[in-house]
Amino acid sequence: MNATELSLAVCTEAKRLGFLDCKISQPHLSAEHDEKLRAWLAQGYEGEMTFFHKHGTARNHADYVLPEAQSVIMVALPYWTEDFDQTRAILADSHAAYVSRYAVGRDYHKVLRSRLKQLAQYLSTLVPEGIHRPVVDSAPVSEVSFAVQAGLGWRGKHTLLLQKNTGSFYFLGALLTTVKIEPTEAINGHCGQCSRCIQACPTGAIVGPHTVDARRCISYLTIELPTIVPEPFRKAMGNRIYGCDDCQLVCPFNRFTPDSTEADFQVRHNLNQVGLLDLLAWTEDDFKERMAGSPIYRIGFHKWLSNILIALGNADSHAHIAARILPFCSHESPLIAEAAQWASAQHSPE
Repeated sequence: MNATELSLAVCTEAKRLGFLDCKISQPHLSAEHDEKLRAWLAQGYEGEMTFFHKHGTARNHADYVLPEAQSVIMVALPYWTEDFDQTRAILADSHAAYVSRYAVGRDYHKVLRSRLKQLAQYLSTLVPEGIHRPVVDSAPVSEVSFAVQAGLGWRGKHTLLLQKNTGSFYFLGALLTTVKIEPTEAINGHCGQCSRCIQACPTGAIVGPHTVDARRCISYLTIELPTIVPEPFRKAMGNRIYGCDDCQLVCPFNRFTPDSTEADFQVRHNLNQVGLLDLLAWTEDDFKERMAGSPIYRIGFHKWLSNILIALGNADSHAHIAARILPFCSHESPLIAEAAQWASAQHSPE
């Protein structure tokens, strides 16, 4: 089987396994990608995500992760399970908690990795001597850039991968392999003059087309930043306690996003429509039990509770909210106490 036939066979099998789409990239990104990454890092846009500096431009070269890699198989798996109008209504309800829609179900890493392993096994039946490595946010690989190079989509101005007929609500996975497979062709972008995502960002984190300052991004602030959300961004955070979808919700291409049929991506614990005060009542044991197997688990209970308290500080004022916040102002965790003190101050008479 030649490289072209392998490309067709692998992508056909990927779709049989349930992936939305599959494309093939060469193992190296261009020098232009290296230059852009260096420029982004030079601005400090990565915040406290030190792993970007640790690996630098090596993440643009697949053989850094898998020696002698010859191809990168890129796949997409949809996760959207919601109604758009209901999602917008939750965002507008200051007493509701908003969780980024990728995180309302089970942890996607396990789902994609399992499926990629099956794809690797299939490839091994075609080329037994090949070596493969599945990657799902688990190694320094520029997944979006490899997906763009493969023609899986184009990079939107919000920096996420977009597809004309399916939008952006899907997870990406990569299968690195030492097998030489014919690469697929990149496609043209279709954003044109549209700038809805840039305008919609609550904190102005999209500082220019295709450039995000993570230090301002609510997803970074509520997930990746281990400390409390900085005060200048707390009001803009609104009721978003884990991640943010605003730039995707306004994207015209997401009108066509397909609903996920994956059982693991379906909503758990009513995270798509739960009240902030309901979550405030969770103990640490509740958090560990209910968020086991969720991507939310990794931020830990204290960060989770800190985010909830800040969101409650942004809720419409009611005496019972202030009363529920007050006990946390003296919490032994400085992270929780500071968030509660700020939230309490928002409900204090001027």
